[in-house]
Amino acid sequence: MNRIAPKRTTRTPRVSGPAERSAADRTDTPTVPALARLHRLVRQDRNDPWAVKLLPRLVFGLAAVCTFFVIASESGSSFVTVCALILVGGLVWLLRRRAQLLLGLGSTLLAAAFTGYFSAVGDSVRASTSATVTGQAAFGYWALAGMALLGAWMVKAHPGRRGVTVVLADVILVIASVVGMFLPEAGVPLGFLGVLAVLALRGGTAKAVTARARQALGRLRSGKAGDPADS
Repeated sequence: MNRIAPKRTTRTPRVSGPAERSAADRTDTPTVPALARLHRLVRQDRNDPWAVKLLPRLVFGLAAVCTFFVIASESGSSFVTVCALILVGGLVWLLRRRAQLLLGLGSTLLAAAFTGYFSAVGDSVRASTSATVTGQAAFGYWALAGMALLGAWMVKAHPGRRGVTVVLADVILVIASVVGMFLPEAGVPLGFLGVLAVLALRGGTAKAVTARARQALGRLRSGKAGDPADS
């Protein structure tokens, strides 16, 4: 017996018009009008975290802007100070999740300030009328602080924390600047050696050199043990 295949009925999909599409989009993405948001902000309901958090931020933000504007309009130095504070605050906000880099940058700035101050004090104590020595010493200390910061981040696989490495190097650099107050010829070289030692110890370079030296000594000992004894 021959079976007759049932006829397939094809249904054409219903194409919705632009009016129906716009209505569906409106129901899917409801929009809150601006007046409702303003009402939420003014009402300050305890159960509404958006309104409760936004109003204090607006108040303190406007107060901070007005305060900075008044301070900056007093003089040129005040304007430069306010701009520097804003830049530092923005940098801290951008690096808030990178604590080690933020620690390294802060330590570098403090080290540059302290070393410059100690070099200036040393020249004033020695009654030096020329500022050439002070500028050369301060520039040398600042270059060493930058070397410590770059050297900590140049190592791909750093065994310790990079920010702590920069802090240790900057502490040694400040101590070297204090020594440079009394011995100006030894300040910068001592700081260079100290920074280099910290980067080598904390970066794993000293451990690698020690391991290679031990391997070389072990090969020499094994070679001497393999030689026949002299009769």
